[in-house]
Amino acid sequence: MTNQTSKPVKDFKIEDILISNQTAQIDPNLPLRATLYAWLFNPNIEGNYQKSFDRWIALLIILNIFAIFLEDIPAIYQPYKNLFLIFDLFSIVIFLIEYLLRLYLAPEDNEFSNKTHPRLSFIKSPFALIDLLAIAPFFLQAFIPIDLRILRFLRLLRIFKIFRVLIPAYIQFIELNQHRSFRQKIHALVFPSSFGGKLHEIFDTFIAIWVIISVFAVILETVGSIHFTFHLHFIVLDTIAVAIFSLEYCMRMYSCVEEPGFRHPILGRIKHGKQFSSIVDLLSILPFFIEVFLHHIVDLRFLRVFRLLRLLKLTRYSGATSTLRKVIAREWPVLCASIFIMLLLVILTSCLGYFFEHEAQPDKYENIPQSIYWAVITLASVGYGDISPITPMGRFTTMILALLGIGIFAIPAALLSSAFSDQLHKEREEMKREIYKILQDDLINHHEAQFIRDEAKRLHLTHHEINDIIHEIQHESQQPQAELPIHQIAKNTEYAVEHYKILLAQLRQLGLLTNQAEFSKLAADRLTPSEKALWEKINQSSN
Repeated sequence: MTNQTSKPVKDFKIEDILISNQTAQIDPNLPLRATLYAWLFNPNIEGNYQKSFDRWIALLIILNIFAIFLEDIPAIYQPYKNLFLIFDLFSIVIFLIEYLLRLYLAPEDNEFSNKTHPRLSFIKSPFALIDLLAIAPFFLQAFIPIDLRILRFLRLLRIFKIFRVLIPAYIQFIELNQHRSFRQKIHALVFPSSFGGKLHEIFDTFIAIWVIISVFAVILETVGSIHFTFHLHFIVLDTIAVAIFSLEYCMRMYSCVEEPGFRHPILGRIKHGKQFSSIVDLLSILPFFIEVFLHHIVDLRFLRVFRLLRLLKLTRYSGATSTLRKVIAREWPVLCASIFIMLLLVILTSCLGYFFEHEAQPDKYENIPQSIYWAVITLASVGYGDISPITPMGRFTTMILALLGIGIFAIPAALLSSAFSDQLHKEREEMKREIYKILQDDLINHHEAQFIRDEAKRLHLTHHEINDIIHEIQHESQQPQAELPIHQIAKNTEYAVEHYKILLAQLRQLGLLTNQAEFSKLAADRLTPSEKALWEKINQSSN
């Protein structure tokens, strides 16, 4: 196994973390062209609009690709032809504005600023040619008669605009993973680490988008009219989704041995495969392969519903699910007790309902299992009305059951709600303690800064809340030692020594100012011999 090379560590001040989470600090006296470039396109300024601008352009490109494919479906295109045209015009305007802005601001770009003719160099650059291809078909169609199929093909070239985001992320990924093995690079791409960079975020976003698309397709496939129109499209889309998810699963199983705790080449992969997230990944693709290879033996169309399990893949990208698992594990004994009480109540009341109502309604209260259904919907305060008592004792039992259900069914929900809030508070306090340790030397390296950002994202803390925590820690560190809590003083040895000297001085001052005779009389009964001896030794040294 190849050892991972360490990434160079760069130290920077606390203020750098704060500035990176705030609005960009740009000189308002800059010329208009320099100001526009700094706000819109400069990738080296934290807090400007460059990332948001690229993100919205990428979203518009994706929507354009979907629109081009939907235009091939007459049932959708014909009724909404004008909307498709308006959307295409809107996209052309946005792409044209972007192209003209980049052309105007080319002299400010480091890539072209040293050229003799910066704008001409920009026009000849690969990215500029891609941007031009995105809008060229519209103007070609206006002046030159073009076959519709060729036009759509040219419009598909807009997808190449995605490379404006992908290529810088890929270059960063290569720089971060120099001299690392192929497996370590795959690990950096699919698992969170300091080597993944922007490309790992793009990969996660890509998988999440395909999860949403595939689940949305499964839902729409159940609508008869839509399924009839898009039957072939659904098959193609599902095949592509399964191919993507299968490749992701293989990449995770191949590179998981780079994760701590999964180092063994065989046992490590088995251990990783038994994790909840890995089981979800497997179940998201398994129905497809089972249906493909075994459909001639038995009807397996019912397996298609299990494709909805792909939605669980999104739990990997949310810290709320891990917090919920911790909450359930911590409160499991109490939850089991409340569930036991509910089951006991359901069984008892269903038996009573059966005995009171069976003779009056033998078709509805046919047996106790059928009465259990009535008891559960009554306890849960649902009351569908398909089974309802008609005897006086049956109705009395239903009223008691409904009143009990208000409290009994609320217990687990209240427990989970309270425990979830407590767990979030606990994790935020733990994060605050970690930040306090990190900021003790007023220097933060790259890994520590990334830890703060990742934890803030996991715990749903805003930039302002993180800034408040850091400011609070800075304020505490600047406080006089006597005002600090004792546990914070104990964390710093220098503070602890100084605090000890302050306490000794206060004890000497107390010995000089207090009445020695009365103090010694009370101390004989209230102080231990060692405490009294220490007091006398301090007073002797002060005299």
